[in-house]
Amino acid sequence: MNQIAIITPVPDVIDTLITNSILRKAVERNVVKFHIVNLRQFGLGNYRQIDDAPFGGGSGMVMMAEPLIKAIEHTTGLIGRSEDAQVIYPSPQGETWSQKSASQTSKLKKLIVICGHYKGIDERVIDRYGIHEYSLGDFVVTSGEIPAMVMVDSMVRLIPGALNTLDSALTDTFTYDLLDHPHYTRPREIEGLRVPNVLLSGHHKEIKTWKQEQREQRTKGRRPDLWKIYKKKN
Repeated sequence: MNQIAIITPVPDVIDTLITNSILRKAVERNVVKFHIVNLRQFGLGNYRQIDDAPFGGGSGMVMMAEPLIKAIEHTTGLIGRSEDAQVIYPSPQGETWSQKSASQTSKLKKLIVICGHYKGIDERVIDRYGIHEYSLGDFVVTSGEIPAMVMVDSMVRLIPGALNTLDSALTDTFTYDLLDHPHYTRPREIEGLRVPNVLLSGHHKEIKTWKQEQREQRTKGRRPDLWKIYKKKN
């Protein structure tokens, strides 16, 4: 069973996302166990302070090192210390998260995710734990819970047993270095719009060829950057 701990000052947000998504199914199937750690419990003083003004001046606040260190140490006690345990932190300064990142992370049996806020977290925490920083893209959001759960969802669905069939996850967009092909379901026709005949033919080889052609056409038209990479590999 994979163990994922999420450190956050707003645990209700994480709990809601888990309860109302495929992640709940993964928990029920004993594929993954979540530990939601409330950072406020490790805050300083009567007000459970977790942030302070940055040294050197500047606007905004920075999440303090002491509460985070205490939270991480508490969390490693929950999931158990292990060489394969990893701490990740969604950050605009990080490596771009990808399907490859999700696949690699899904193989970790123990994972700690830090949800950042404000201007980010004290750099000494990153240095101390060798934290891996990942970014969803070149933009900034106000809450670290959203990118954290995007990353968690994308990796958990790749763990065997999380979905009804792993084949579904293994044929998604980016799995072949290409965008996915179009999908259709019943009815065969609606308001004059028909399902492509090849998908109704029963000829598996022709269907496979059609799907590959559609993947390539979509990628070439919509993501020329991915298409260049794909052509170099093939």
